[in-house]
Amino acid sequence: MKWTDVQDIAWALYDRNPDLNPVTVRFTDMHEWICELEEFDDDPEGSNESILEAILLKWIEEYE
Repeated sequence: MKWTDVQDIAWALYDRNPDLNPVTVRFTDMHEWICELEEFDDDPEGSNESILEAILLKWIEEYE
């Protein structure tokens, strides 16, 4: 999984924390959790605020 796999990352985060409201999540925590995903194999430094925001928005959709 790469940073560009926004939907897949969002699903993985939801599966990991189905009861966690993503609106309450800080980008720093989310970045750490993404890097910890077993399927994630991209450069941890390859993200930026736009990518994290896109992932968060997809995660929110999944949560709702």
